[in-house]
Amino acid sequence: METIKDIFFFIKDRKKFILAPVIIVLLLLGFLIVIGGGSSLAPFIYTLF
Repeated sequence: METIKDIFFFIKDRKKFILAPVIIVLLLLGFLIVIGGGSSLAPFIYTLF
């Protein structure tokens, strides 16, 4: 959680709001990988890529 806080404060302090969409996309891809790894939804997620 400390890393996430650091990234959030970096974006806020440096006003680098252009990084927010990149971070959101990376988090969504990570979430899909975690969900797709061991669930019955894996075949459906793999068809997206």
